[in-house]
Amino acid sequence: MALLADHDPTDCRSRLIQAATEVFIDEGYRASIESVAVRAGVARQTLYNHFPSKAELFGEVIKLVTAALLIALDGNDQGLRERLLRFGIAFRAKALSVEGLGFYRALVAETKRFPELAATFYRTGPAQTAARLREVLKEAMDCGELRPADADFASVTLLSMLVGAERSHYLLSGEPPPEPDPARVAQIVDCYLRAFAPEASPFYPVPQRSAP
Repeated sequence: MALLADHDPTDCRSRLIQAATEVFIDEGYRASIESVAVRAGVARQTLYNHFPSKAELFGEVIKLVTAALLIALDGNDQGLRERLLRFGIAFRAKALSVEGLGFYRALVAETKRFPELAATFYRTGPAQTAARLREVLKEAMDCGELRPADADFASVTLLSMLVGAERSHYLLSGEPPPEPDPARVAQIVDCYLRAFAPEASPFYPVPQRSAP
């Protein structure tokens, strides 16, 4: 699955963002502005007309990736489980894709040399995703769908369950990431909902061990 949603090849700004995503994955943040312009098929000055600096271009890429994930949390007319399933599928498809892992690897490799890069990524990426998820979970706690708990902890816990250990595995093992698996997401979300379920919830019962 592509890191960004389908782009409009006739729109210059869209082409620039898509090209920047590909170049950052291939070459890291040290990639030249010229490389992005060449891949997008535009002049260097055209790129600067849209994005005054490479840091702003990178930040825009992160914001659009984040926006694609945040959309999956919309839908107040749906139940909590359905919203979390949709979010989990989209989140894993991005974070555990070849492109997502490549982008994450390129980012981590450059953070020591470009500390402002890490700040841009965190502010426009993980922080916004966690904040929106926290709002959804807090609403669910307030209306009794989840037991009262620290909403920050609840948000971090779900995000960690969705990608944490698996992202480390595919970053370091050399194995290709798996195809998106909705059944795996359902397993994670249902486990999460049981952990945060209201007492004696009829919706997410804790599995009982069968008698010997």
